[in-house]
Amino acid sequence: MKRLIGIFCILSFSISACNTSGVENPPDGQDTVEDGTKNSVQSNLDDDRPVEDEKQLDNGIIIRWFEHGEGAKIGNGDCIEIDYKVLLKDRTVVDGNHLLNKKSLPFMVGFKMQTEGWDIALNELKVGDFAEIIIPSELARGEKGIEGLIPPNSDNILKIKVLEKKKPSREIDGNKVWIFEENEKNKLKFEEGMEIQFHCMVSSPTNQFYVNTYRTGTPFSLKLDDSGTTPGLKKALINAKKSDRMFVLVPSSEAYGDKGYLDIVKPDEDLFYNVLVIDVLKK
Repeated sequence: MKRLIGIFCILSFSISACNTSGVENPPDGQDTVEDGTKNSVQSNLDDDRPVEDEKQLDNGIIIRWFEHGEGAKIGNGDCIEIDYKVLLKDRTVVDGNHLLNKKSLPFMVGFKMQTEGWDIALNELKVGDFAEIIIPSELARGEKGIEGLIPPNSDNILKIKVLEKKKPSREIDGNKVWIFEENEKNKLKFEEGMEIQFHCMVSSPTNQFYVNTYRTGTPFSLKLDDSGTTPGLKKALINAKKSDRMFVLVPSSEAYGDKGYLDIVKPDEDLFYNVLVIDVLKK
């Protein structure tokens, strides 16, 4: 079974290395990993439930609710925990957290972690919702598709449970940090007089992954007295440790403000950093 691509490539901090080859649809409702063995984490999204409610947006997205949640409304800038899978019309599974043996994965809304249709649809959901979302091809992978995996001009079917809206692990001057993995044995923290080395992907709401150090193969190195780095990122990285995996949301006031940055970041845009700390060193 060949490797999949999607949100889990992004969240595992290796999007540039993801193999976009095709995947077969496994029998008996169980998904199979690349070596042909069954995943130990099974999908909880295959409940045979009737549709409770349906909504069609003007852009062609169709949302069918199997269950309406009673939690908070989701909006851009929210970090949510989701259980999901993506299918094609023939029910071929092309993405899903269970394919990584993960019960769920975090997702930052509004920064194109997936296709445009995801962010649009998620703004219609609440915490606790269980839904099936039909995303037309032009808001999915479009005319290009993904070679060997998603044919050109294919609608995507997103089955999703929104499990929770995650609170930041810490916040300073409006800069929010969510830590998803940390090695508690690592005690050395990034602070004054230290250097931090990290990989990251950076997106604004309108420019997906305009920085991707995995693609270049060169992590950033940063000291607190360095110039040329957005103030918010420096503040967010204080106390970070080696091996920390984190999301960082930097408000525009702590980034490029009302001036923006060249033709890359528009005025008043927040920035989203997907970060893996490689090392923290004494200097």
